[in-house]
Amino acid sequence: MVLKGMQTALVAALVVALLLGLGACSSVVSNAGAGMASSISAAMLNQDDPEIVRDGAPAFLMMLDGMVENSPDNPALLAAASELYAAYGVVFVADPERAQKLTARARDYGRRALCATREAGCQIWNQPYETYEARLSVFKKEDVPALYTLALSEMAYIRTHSGDWGALARLPEVRITLERMQALDPDFRPAKTEQYLGVLNTIRPPALGGDFDAGKAHFEKALSAQGQRDLSIKVDYAKFYARTLYERELHDQLLTEVLEADPNQRGFVLTNTLAQEEARALLESADDYF
Repeated sequence: MVLKGMQTALVAALVVALLLGLGACSSVVSNAGAGMASSISAAMLNQDDPEIVRDGAPAFLMMLDGMVENSPDNPALLAAASELYAAYGVVFVADPERAQKLTARARDYGRRALCATREAGCQIWNQPYETYEARLSVFKKEDVPALYTLALSEMAYIRTHSGDWGALARLPEVRITLERMQALDPDFRPAKTEQYLGVLNTIRPPALGGDFDAGKAHFEKALSAQGQRDLSIKVDYAKFYARTLYERELHDQLLTEVLEADPNQRGFVLTNTLAQEEARALLESADDYF
């Protein structure tokens, strides 16, 4: 249940990552390609039919695989491929085995991107927690995008490998990676980083190590940064914080606000469409849950 609960946070994050990845990979090819990708990304972000995005993504995945084959040590290409595969595997693939394959590739690309960015990142994931934490101190501000990609791809992998407790054990490493990233550059995707940290601190009940005071603070910061435009923040706040603590009033208030909000916020239409679907399902199941 803990692993499956990561769905909502990843949906919002990875939809954006997928579309940003389109721009990142094309900018490596040419300025003209970058301009086209920027236009496609904007159109997709403002698409209120997720199926259209789902059907169009595989072509970009294959294109990226080919580009990585030609430039296997290019950090930008590896990061774009990682985020695209993570997005598609978590958001748009229903078959569990296929989703696992896609997110495994996403994680591999994410790890390779970190290694290509800074040598200290090579094989960092095979180290004990204390060594992992120590090696994070070597990274600089310019490494933040690669750290973000690594954290995102690890979260996607964990989400789809719901029966692997070894994968779940990596959640603390994801958390400290995000914290290091935030310390290095607090202006890099601040709302999403706060949202992830809110989820990671509340994904487990207090008796199992969840820090709900910290989680609430992260969610509130995420709302302050982007809460009126990105409806997924309130969905996660309700799902991970309010549900776990059985705060029905807060739960229903947040989700009702999501459903009553206008999803047509430029740059967030697709994310908000998915968030409202999740909010509706959570409200419908509330009487059984509480």
